[in-house]
Amino acid sequence: MPNVFHRLPGAAMNQWLPFILFASVASITPGPTNLLILGSAARFGLSIALTIAVGASLSASLMLLVVGLGLGELLARAPLLQTAMSWAGAGWISWMACKLMRAETAGLGERSVDQRQGFVQGAGLQLINPKTWLMTVSVTAIFLGGDASFGAVTAYAVLFLLVSTPCLLAWGLLGIGSARLLRRPARLRLFNRCMALLLLTSVWVPLLSQLRG
Repeated sequence: MPNVFHRLPGAAMNQWLPFILFASVASITPGPTNLLILGSAARFGLSIALTIAVGASLSASLMLLVVGLGLGELLARAPLLQTAMSWAGAGWISWMACKLMRAETAGLGERSVDQRQGFVQGAGLQLINPKTWLMTVSVTAIFLGGDASFGAVTAYAVLFLLVSTPCLLAWGLLGIGSARLLRRPARLRLFNRCMALLLLTSVWVPLLSQLRG
């Protein structure tokens, strides 16, 4: 993999620091994936949060690779497709929020395995998350410019994977810190409902803002 980085032109190498900052902010700011990791870590432990974080980061990196190699241009020319993807993503995340709102409120000592999220859920959430698609298109336009070579796009995708995984895992650590407060069913019920409302807010506020714009 180091050979991929060394083959990049000097101009691209000078953009590593700005890209790392961009990827860090894009990954660590609140969104559906971050909230899923936070809630899963609080209820099921850090190993589950790590699994989701790896799945989400790998999925986003593959999306960046695909968009950088040509899909981004297709999306730019198909605004109706972008709109359809945004609404589909909002619908799926809303369904997740409703399930969380109605989740059982057994204490953490009685956690049900079938309620756990994992690698597949983390990866799938990125695929239908409008924020992730917007991020990948932005990376292609800002950092890649006209260089859509396989080596350049791959290098940015790998770097994003390395940056985003610990950023997402930080939300898992935050969830672990709050786990001791959720051992009572009443507190867990309140936590689930707050997380559900935050999930709805994280997807619908940006979507409605775009419609107004």
